[in-house]
Amino acid sequence: MTSPARNADATRQRLLRAALELYTSVGFRAATTPMIAERAGVAEGTIYRHFGGKEELLNEAYRGAQRWATALVSELQGDRPPGTAEFLRRLGRRIVEGAERDPAAVRMVLHCREERYLDDRSHETAREFRAALQQVVAAGKSDGVIRPGPAELWASIWLAMVGFAAERVSSREWPLDHPQLGLTLEAAWDAIAARRG
Repeated sequence: MTSPARNADATRQRLLRAALELYTSVGFRAATTPMIAERAGVAEGTIYRHFGGKEELLNEAYRGAQRWATALVSELQGDRPPGTAEFLRRLGRRIVEGAERDPAAVRMVLHCREERYLDDRSHETAREFRAALQQVVAAGKSDGVIRPGPAELWASIWLAMVGFAAERVSSREWPLDHPQLGLTLEAAWDAIAARRG
């Protein structure tokens, strides 16, 4: 027999999933609470037993997506790939693989258009991911493999190009073995790599 706490957690997760998918497809403003409830398979009033409303759902979904991205960086740091270039290649590949498995979560990480609705905790969670990525880039600069300039700039450029590839994968334009996917991930590195000679 399933406990009430487990049922409540399952309902909460269904609501978060429904909100994430709707917010990243139709948008925050267009996604109504009846739409979220219907997609989650619950009555609309159930939303308010678990969340304060749409904004709280957005923030919870956003933080979950950002934590996933930060965990990718941490996992790769634990695996210790050789060198910054290989680290970023593997990270880029993991992001686009995530875009194939969970397009909504990756879109939330890379293209959240609802910044004004995000609370301080959500902004802090996003900064954690960006800071982890910037640390990788800063280490590459120290090793002389990333061009001079602010780590924040190069991390943003790299992530924008990976985001382009992830969007093509998440929209099913490119399968994971599409030749342009590999070219885009290489171009992301080339855009920030130190010039030789």
